[in-house]
Amino acid sequence: MRIIAGEWRGRRLASPSGDATRPTADRMRETLFSMLASRLGSFEDLRVADLFAGSGALGLEALSRGAGHCLFVDEDRAALDVIRENIAVFDARDRASVEPGSVTRLRAASETYDLILLDPPYRTGAGEVALDRLLRLGWIGDATWIALETAFDEEPQIKGLLADTTRKIGRGRLTLLRREPTP
Repeated sequence: MRIIAGEWRGRRLASPSGDATRPTADRMRETLFSMLASRLGSFEDLRVADLFAGSGALGLEALSRGAGHCLFVDEDRAALDVIRENIAVFDARDRASVEPGSVTRLRAASETYDLILLDPPYRTGAGEVALDRLLRLGWIGDATWIALETAFDEEPQIKGLLADTTRKIGRGRLTLLRREPTP
């Protein structure tokens, strides 16, 4: 697994061993960041959250493209060790923070995020549960973009969020979501 573009383009990422983590395929990441770039224009100084982070590949890709800060959240100890290792290798400690624990138990946010990336285990509903909670706890603002990866046959439905677009890629589906406009 490698960083696709930006400051760290082509550099290798460590990934956790075993079956506890399913790394996002390069093709999926490339498609995702192409979709985001066409909507965001630039990643410069964005506040990003990489949830169900695994190796941290999504958040590190955003940092490589200029994001200002990324919060990485995962509950698997091996994944957390790899995330910290990748952050150190890329010398990104001043632009990254790691929070161990379940995404579905995160606390209220002090401010909204610009971009939230979620790659939960397929067919568990964990992404929908997490997004419902994040919406209620102030993580998601009117300008927030959300990218959710699910199995290709899952169609996430989260009250308060609207799907901007979806793409099926191999065994997965990418859904870009926005907050529903308030009347």
